[in-house]
Amino acid sequence: MASNSASKYVDPQYQTAHEDLFSNPLTATIETVLPPGISQEEFALALEQIAAVLGRDSVFVGEDLKEYVDPYEIPEADQQRHVPSAALCPSSVLEIQAVLKVLNGYKIPVWTFSRGKNLGYGGPAPRVPGCIALDLHRMNKIIEVNEKFGYAVVEPGVTFGDLYEHCAKNKLKLWPSTASLGWGSVMGNALDRGLGFIPTGNHHENIAGMEVVLADGDIIRTGQFAMSNSASAHITKLTFGPSIDGLFLQSNLGIVTKMGINLTPQPQAYMACTFDVPEFDDIETITDVFGDLRRNGTLPFMIYVFYIGEWATIFGKRSDWWKGDGPIPDWRLQEMQKELDCGIWTVKWGLYGPTHIIKAQFEEVQRVLEKQMPKGNLRQYLFTGENGGLLEAESVPQLHGGIRVGVPSMWNIPMVSFYNRRDDSVGAHGAYSPIIPLDGKIVLEWAKAAKAISASEGFDLLADFFLHERYALFVCMLVFDKTSEQQRTGVHRLFHKLFEAGSKRGFAKYRAHVNHMDLNAELFDFNNHAYRRFVETLKDSLDPNGILSPGKMGIWPRGLRDH
Repeated sequence: MASNSASKYVDPQYQTAHEDLFSNPLTATIETVLPPGISQEEFALALEQIAAVLGRDSVFVGEDLKEYVDPYEIPEADQQRHVPSAALCPSSVLEIQAVLKVLNGYKIPVWTFSRGKNLGYGGPAPRVPGCIALDLHRMNKIIEVNEKFGYAVVEPGVTFGDLYEHCAKNKLKLWPSTASLGWGSVMGNALDRGLGFIPTGNHHENIAGMEVVLADGDIIRTGQFAMSNSASAHITKLTFGPSIDGLFLQSNLGIVTKMGINLTPQPQAYMACTFDVPEFDDIETITDVFGDLRRNGTLPFMIYVFYIGEWATIFGKRSDWWKGDGPIPDWRLQEMQKELDCGIWTVKWGLYGPTHIIKAQFEEVQRVLEKQMPKGNLRQYLFTGENGGLLEAESVPQLHGGIRVGVPSMWNIPMVSFYNRRDDSVGAHGAYSPIIPLDGKIVLEWAKAAKAISASEGFDLLADFFLHERYALFVCMLVFDKTSEQQRTGVHRLFHKLFEAGSKRGFAKYRAHVNHMDLNAELFDFNNHAYRRFVETLKDSLDPNGILSPGKMGIWPRGLRDH
């Protein structure tokens, strides 16, 4: 079979970061793991048949699987490593169909991903050890970008960086949204309900028209894209009959191979706004006041709130801020507000559009905040296009622009190194990220609880939340030095403490690590887990051999359900 030495990225920055990510594994040896219920002889025969279709340069085994494990794995958290038996890199829908035909014949499961950069949630590692990794990064065509209607149609391997460069190179009057790190897949992030920071930043809500390969190789399209000659394939979610798009988000019911996604029209002006507050308990008023501004339409787009502990991770290691034992004390956090020029909590948002409109929006925000939060510090930085024209995203300084104007980067990668103390330390992270009602008292109580729980294991609260109209996605970043057994086991315990505390309050995570998928799925228990039973019924019908990503988000095929 092939040697996995080819570059995964054209951009050298992303390729270097990718290589660094897998360069320091805790366990260097890739043990041989067969697919569940498959003999060595059957497995060898299946790979030979697949190699005849894809070519040997698209099939990887043994030590060439080092880039298909969780780079942030915690050995103490699971009895068995999440290691694939092989990896396949198809380049087309026809190749996917041919692979599925072979796999159905042997009932060998695959674990499908676009770029495998869902870090903190398992990356490319399969839920079931021995699944074949189905790596779609070579399917990287930007099929269409429609400037008039503001959408793109992409394949799974297209990164945020790819789409941005395409729009910039062709001088299209569009800003694609990007997640925090530019090396991720546009499609993969949207399907996992990931987020960006500009008007089209709620990625899954901006999907319009998908193409999906089912387990038996059949191909379907969703929405207006299901009409062969549709003039509206990617301009609306409207369909005729039941909407099925959602069945393929965080899903193992099919393999999405094409997706339409909305882009933000290039605006005339952009205003970067921040509001910071000095006291921890101010998060209650922040939540209620900015929640009202979201719901009444004054602030129509994403609002991002971060705690000072998390912001500090971007600008230095923990030892740069505090050399003592235990979490950084409150008095030191107060000092750090001046050093970092931020609050204990800081709110960031952007206003986009014609200059006079965003000025009016800001004036209304200013009026409300002066009345309801007079001790906070409100700042704005206005950027406009030259001579009344449209604003060029790269003309905005990184501190105020970057991901907030759709420019991909690797700006927050230093975060994972926060607890590194030795030269050979290697940073890693997980997350506990529940959905929380946008009620100030609830958010404050949870923030206090999360801080106390973090402190109980010797960790700082590293938190942010995305403030939507009616709920918050409250992310507790679980950063650790993966070379430290003490930190690995500590962060493992910390996650489970947070999960238990959140579950008691009626919170559930919006996405999950492969180790925690069943744990989170178990929370949806109404009527004897009717939701799960419904999806499992679909799974058994669409994928009777159980070959597509078994166990993903707690959905198991019949053959593995009892295990």
